[in-house]
Amino acid sequence: MQPDDHHPVDDDAVPTARSTDRRGVTRRVLMFGGIGVVGVGAAAYAVHRLTPRDLVPEGAGGSPRPIAPPPVPSTGATSPAAQTPDTDVTLAIWAHADDDIIFSNPGLADAIAAGSTVRTVFVSAGDGGRGFDYALQREQGALRGYDRMRGKDTPWTQTQVTLLTGARITRYTPADDPQISITMMRLPDGGLDAKGFTATGNAGLSQLLNGQIAALAPLDGSPAYDLPRLTASIAELIRAARPARISTNIPRESAWARGDHPDHSCIGSLVRVCAPTAGVDASAVSYFLGYPSAKQPVNVEGQVLDDKVEVYRVYSEDDPVVRCADASACLAQRGFGDWLRRSYAKGEGQLRLS
Repeated sequence: MQPDDHHPVDDDAVPTARSTDRRGVTRRVLMFGGIGVVGVGAAAYAVHRLTPRDLVPEGAGGSPRPIAPPPVPSTGATSPAAQTPDTDVTLAIWAHADDDIIFSNPGLADAIAAGSTVRTVFVSAGDGGRGFDYALQREQGALRGYDRMRGKDTPWTQTQVTLLTGARITRYTPADDPQISITMMRLPDGGLDAKGFTATGNAGLSQLLNGQIAALAPLDGSPAYDLPRLTASIAELIRAARPARISTNIPRESAWARGDHPDHSCIGSLVRVCAPTAGVDASAVSYFLGYPSAKQPVNVEGQVLDDKVEVYRVYSEDDPVVRCADASACLAQRGFGDWLRRSYAKGEGQLRLS
């Protein structure tokens, strides 16, 4: 179930911030051809994505299985994922390629506008059982959404990086802006019921974290992750970024996770376990409400809402499941319209841990 209306409103609502003019962004097709016509299967998945269910998904809420923290590396080897050091790094680690622009904006856009270094990691491919091509469309949408926020549309460079853990990731960096990067781990979507999809072996993050499967293979054929490799890889990415702050999903051991997408909850839990071993204090991590944010008062309005919705609309042009022609159409989407009007962060002490 989602949090009920009797819960008090916390005083840690993300404040509405002054917006920045980001006009003049034109559409650029970076890669990935062969986008087909959306058929009946896509329509069914649209209902699946657009309808948050009043349920407690497996692995979200209740008494989830504890995650063992990764060991601290015995050597000081530099991760191949390390980029140019910076003193003001925001690290965003999310399940799906639209979670950050839906749940953490306007904070994300404000960080980019302020010139902060932003390193984003998407762990799940968000494929919904529709295949790797659809996951690539969502990645394309994420890049274009970031272009909108940074006010530029220069090409992105794609690089494959093999971590010290043996995991292989794909990183995108704007050719003219090394302070921004987006990393894809491309693990299969676990679905709203946390049981995965037939096309990807009915496997997802919930089963991996709960010990129901031994390993989870990325959609792009990269080496599979068992749970120790996944936690070690996330810790390595955190350590490589040297962040001043982290934003992520609500963890599954929090009461705020009840009714959220299980993938969201798994990522929040993984970050919560891995951040301390990577040298990031718990006070530097912000956990953003996902689907349950719809139960909270509207706190994104006016020009800030207009800017946020425009970033989402630009993203949606490459995601046929949620494509919306204009701001009104985007805000009319069931679920998404509610989430776009809200952004709520919780600190460690506000998680209502079970």
